[in-house]
Amino acid sequence: MSSMTILKADFHIHTQEDPKDRIKYTARELIDYASYIGFEVLAITNHNVVTCGRGLREYARRKGILLIPGIEASVSHKHVILLNVEDFSPKQTTTLEGIKQYRNDDSLIVAPHPYFPMLQGLGSRLDKAIDIFDAIEYTHFYFRGVNFNRKAQRRAKKHNLPLVGVSDAHFLWQVGITYSLIEAEKNIQSVIRAIKKNRVKIVSSPMRFTGPSILLGLRHLSGQVFNHRYWSKTAC
Repeated sequence: MSSMTILKADFHIHTQEDPKDRIKYTARELIDYASYIGFEVLAITNHNVVTCGRGLREYARRKGILLIPGIEASVSHKHVILLNVEDFSPKQTTTLEGIKQYRNDDSLIVAPHPYFPMLQGLGSRLDKAIDIFDAIEYTHFYFRGVNFNRKAQRRAKKHNLPLVGVSDAHFLWQVGITYSLIEAEKNIQSVIRAIKKNRVKIVSSPMRFTGPSILLGLRHLSGQVFNHRYWSKTAC
């Protein structure tokens, strides 16, 4: 008898353990909050590091959350989300083509915020490397009249790829603004395969044009520029 159900999920969140971003809440504090607001599946996707040890997975399990290993990798100065890939090596994966080695039935490779006005967005390179990706993101930071996700929607439809709703949260209050509902059993393989079969529904609402939300966007984009310059220098 199938134990398939509808799971509330977010596959792109950052925590204090991220080596690039200054974030106040820890992975355990994220899990506490996400559990409180009804999430059942999470992927912590810190930059170039997997934050998903055995102790953290067990802590999440006790809180009712399935924690999927995740990472936001910087490859050729572009961001790529890898789920259920724990052996990623930034030094050995220097091109988008190199990401293909991590693609298998039990992994998920996602194009994050591809058309947002940031240096790390894939932009036009997404079409050229589309065969690498299993899904495309629909990211929370948008307004009713300004929504860079729309182009991602068109590309997903064109290439017959699923869209997944994510927060890309850097603050706890961002968690839950945009998320995915996945029809799957509550285990990693079932969730990943459900996404690949497009058993996904996005729940989302636009942000309001307020001073804090605009400042948040400027802060985030300026931080991405700074990080791009920093990592470009350290990679030389």
